[in-house]
Amino acid sequence: MAEASISIGQEHLNCSICLSLLNKPVTTPCGHSFCMVCINGYWDAKDQKKAYSCPQCRETFTPRPVLRKNNVLTEIIARLEKQEHQTSFAQALDIISIEAEDVECDSCIGVKEKAVKSCLTCLASYCDVHVQAHHESPAFKKHTLIKALGNLHEKTCAQHNKLLEMFCRNDQRVICYQCSVDKHGDHDIVPVQEEWIKKQSYFKDLQHKYQTKIKMREKTLQELKDVIDAYKRSAQEAVEDTEKIFNELLMSIEKRRSEVTNLIRAQEKAELAQTAEVLKQLETEIADVKKKQAQLEKLSQTSGYVHFLQRFQFLGSELETDDSFKVDYNRQSSFDNFKKSIIQLKEEVEEFCKEKVENISENVIFNQIIVMPEPKTRAEFLKYTCELSLDPNTAHCFLELANDNTYVTSGNRKHEYPDHPERFAEFLQVLCKQRMPPRAYWEVEVNGKNGVSIAVSYKSINRKGSQNESRFGHNTQSWRLVRYPKGYCFWQNNTKINVSGPISQRIGVYLDQKAGTLSIYSVSDKMTLIHKVTTAFTQPLYAGFGIGTGSSAKIYLQASEAMTTTDGAQCLKKK
Repeated sequence: MAEASISIGQEHLNCSICLSLLNKPVTTPCGHSFCMVCINGYWDAKDQKKAYSCPQCRETFTPRPVLRKNNVLTEIIARLEKQEHQTSFAQALDIISIEAEDVECDSCIGVKEKAVKSCLTCLASYCDVHVQAHHESPAFKKHTLIKALGNLHEKTCAQHNKLLEMFCRNDQRVICYQCSVDKHGDHDIVPVQEEWIKKQSYFKDLQHKYQTKIKMREKTLQELKDVIDAYKRSAQEAVEDTEKIFNELLMSIEKRRSEVTNLIRAQEKAELAQTAEVLKQLETEIADVKKKQAQLEKLSQTSGYVHFLQRFQFLGSELETDDSFKVDYNRQSSFDNFKKSIIQLKEEVEEFCKEKVENISENVIFNQIIVMPEPKTRAEFLKYTCELSLDPNTAHCFLELANDNTYVTSGNRKHEYPDHPERFAEFLQVLCKQRMPPRAYWEVEVNGKNGVSIAVSYKSINRKGSQNESRFGHNTQSWRLVRYPKGYCFWQNNTKINVSGPISQRIGVYLDQKAGTLSIYSVSDKMTLIHKVTTAFTQPLYAGFGIGTGSSAKIYLQASEAMTTTDGAQCLKKK
């Protein structure tokens, strides 16, 4: 039997109480239909008066009528909803179909023509010729046509062979209407176009966020490029100015060299002028003595006694020699001291230049273009591992260094270290030789019951004096974490901060001088942040240690070791 076609407007199937499509419709004795929940709620309010009436025609009933489900209206409404869902789904597919997509006609034999429509009932696509049957034949009247869309089988339910027109938000999957009734009855089910609109709204918001993010990143990128260009120009200007200044300095030094050379030559000339007179006098005297020597030789060869005595009496006074002429001279060159002065000048200039170049280097360190983000994993931290060794000239006399100055212990024995202005005199402390690079990471193993301090400090910290002047963490020039067997505390500017964290023998320290951060970690199977300081470092920093009596600290990880370490776990098992 052919199925009857009834066209009913949705407004005729609305509940006159809630004004929405009837839900579980029931009919009163007067013939009007309402949602079961709506009419029961309406009559529940009338229970005290025991007067029940129809909300639409006002007919009264006594007693309260027993309501039953209207099966005919329920079926009609179900079909209407299904038709609306199908139409809406078709519209949604029609929206998202790609016009440029070429879909072949499923009815063409041989050369396939381009399809112009797809039928959601036939699950096939048709060209202009083969789609005419759907327009002309009554048999295809209820078929739904949309713009040509490929892969229709992917849009139908394999179990029920129906359109995937519903979306289950609980399971986050597309289902057909039959699946929504059979398996998803208590789930949040919505038409696919509703979910599609929601997702579209989400995608629009996300796309807007992406566009905003792209604009911000492009702005940052351009700003960074501008900074880099300015930095390059500044660097080039600095190089040119440096070349000019050093050339002027070299010219000045060359001028001073010329002046010193002229000074030496003038001194040489004055000394040699005085010596020339003495030389001439010596040469004259030598010639005169030689002449007298010849006369004496000739006289000595005379054989006659009378003649010899007569000649000797005549020449006796002339043959006498005068040894009163003496020359005082210094065999050591008068320029030796001058040379020593020049060498001293050279050393002083070199030391001065070294100090100034270090100051320039410090300024470069604290004026980098960007601040790098802090590492997240131990492998990333290890990339910044630096070489460290303790400076014996700074060690307190009750500290003993060992293992190439990477291990320090404290005891009751005083060590006879030579006097040095950088040695700590009041507290059991020691600094490292090496200045920290802009970003640095190092690890220390600590032992002992009396606490070990891991610190960073400016080199200008006092080595003698009161607690606030020379002790790590008690002034504005140093920061320190104290590790006790059962806890930690942190000292900064003479202020104590109790910090918590897992107690481990190994402590990791990450320093970023440009960002102004000092992060201290407990290192075991994983890295746990104990404390982090954010400040402005104004001078280069040095690692330092404070050792309680009977305690020790060892600089465990060096840069050379970190280079061969592939992961944190391997490194932790090295000892």
